[in-house]
Amino acid sequence: MRHTRKAPAPPGSGPVFAVGGPGSGLRASVRLLPRLLSCVLTAVVAAAVLTPAPVAAGTVGATIGYETIVSHDGTELRAKVITPTGVEGPHPLLVMPSAWGTPHLLYVGAAARLAHESGYQVVAYTSRGFWDSGGEIEVAGPEDRADASAVIDWALENTDADPDRIGMAGISYGGGISLLTAAEDDRVRAVASLSGWADLAASLYPGETVDTQSAELLLLAGHLTGDPGEALTEVGTEYRRGNIQPALDIAPDRSAATKVDAINANGTAVMMAHAWNDGIFPVGHITDFYEELEVPKRLMLSPGDHATQELFGAAGLPNEVWEALGDWFDHHLQGQDNETDTGGPVHVKPNNGRGDWTSHADWSSVTGDAERYYLAEPSTDWFRWRSSGAMEAEPSTGWSHGFRTGIGTSAESGTVMVSGALQQFFDIPTGVLLPTVDRYRAAVWTGPAYPDGVRVAGTPEVTLTLTPTAKDQSVYVYLYAVDGDGTGSLLSHAPRTLRDAVPGEPVTVDAELAPVVWDVPAGHRLAVVVDSRDARYRNESDIGDRVRVTSPEDAPALVTVPFA
Repeated sequence: MRHTRKAPAPPGSGPVFAVGGPGSGLRASVRLLPRLLSCVLTAVVAAAVLTPAPVAAGTVGATIGYETIVSHDGTELRAKVITPTGVEGPHPLLVMPSAWGTPHLLYVGAAARLAHESGYQVVAYTSRGFWDSGGEIEVAGPEDRADASAVIDWALENTDADPDRIGMAGISYGGGISLLTAAEDDRVRAVASLSGWADLAASLYPGETVDTQSAELLLLAGHLTGDPGEALTEVGTEYRRGNIQPALDIAPDRSAATKVDAINANGTAVMMAHAWNDGIFPVGHITDFYEELEVPKRLMLSPGDHATQELFGAAGLPNEVWEALGDWFDHHLQGQDNETDTGGPVHVKPNNGRGDWTSHADWSSVTGDAERYYLAEPSTDWFRWRSSGAMEAEPSTGWSHGFRTGIGTSAESGTVMVSGALQQFFDIPTGVLLPTVDRYRAAVWTGPAYPDGVRVAGTPEVTLTLTPTAKDQSVYVYLYAVDGDGTGSLLSHAPRTLRDAVPGEPVTVDAELAPVVWDVPAGHRLAVVVDSRDARYRNESDIGDRVRVTSPEDAPALVTVPFA
């Protein structure tokens, strides 16, 4: 059955929201925009995508409607409903929850193409609490998953959707909700999560270190474009007080990594696309989650920052990720033989240069070999950077090197949503001039040059024994590719905060850096930097404290580098 509800009144015909309190005027104005933009964007998409030159009768097209879907608890969700025309139903159904801080308009271009080119019935809706939808922001909680199931119910009742061919897809927040819903609603046969998350705690609290930039960005977007619910309000309030525990308490229920058994039991086909430099949901936990899946699966990793690799494709522009998404659903919901069947399920593109995609049987196959480089005693010689500590073939033990904390160095991980985009679009890496890294506030090591170049591919690891002078102490590990002048490009990094340490007692740390595929140019070498401050994170590093790095015989200091 086709749509039965009529579109709501046009903008300006009546009140939309009554929001009180400071800043409510701005928030109300912002949340009126979807209704104003909806008409404009729908018209543009209809003209550009849905109204091609005259062709033979029977060609698939699509119509776009604006609907109100009443969820399980009476909350009204606003949705764009894109219906294919010129092809008989029932149609495979795609449900697409919006990303954090965005309305349903996010997907209208891609959804229109999926409908008119491949015959999908698409329902793209604004997630609870945001923009033109009712309710409060629940941070992908039970209410959000129930919303997704209610949207499926609505589509089966009000459109000619096929109950046996249901998929979900989304960017960021929408991708996370899609994965979580697939674990609870066995009607979902295939999922595509683009720049989503699998483990919320690992994303926002990597290495027991608060990701301040991501937290601030998410809180700002939530308060500006939506109505925070109780969970988000408590998390934000306690975060401001320096208490991250409420966020950790709600994370397991909102993490697909804790529900991987249910996804495997349901047999849901899972596609995930992610950027190497995703500053909000770091890529490392995505590869871990992918390895736990025992269902048909696909992983795509490419240059970019959070959502930058698929954002233009959401608007309907040509995009490799969205093309792969279309193939994924065509294969799993329509039974088509396509590129999903060819090559391995893991597809990676180097994070630098203009390298092509390579396919692999699994994530571990991305790495051909791994080499261990033992770390010699660093020097405080600021200017002679090549002598600041060598990577050796044999363990170098018994040495000790201390550095001061509380003041940062020129080594930094970059800026969320900016650094990865610069790498993606302009091949401009997050850099460092290694001679300027203060040796009194860091430990620095350099490795041998690679005369023919080399490809780093996989997850680098660093083992260090640290002795802090405070019970809470942050350290940051960076891996660079450095040219002959000491100019370095950041390949990967990892934050690590020692919590409740005993001052003066050594702690051996095995740190996994973010996975990466990076082509090191001929003549360049690798360098490792460890310091105590990074602008991306909340630093537990006070002026006057120190960290001592040692290399005991039972745990020699080393870096393990994966190569293709």
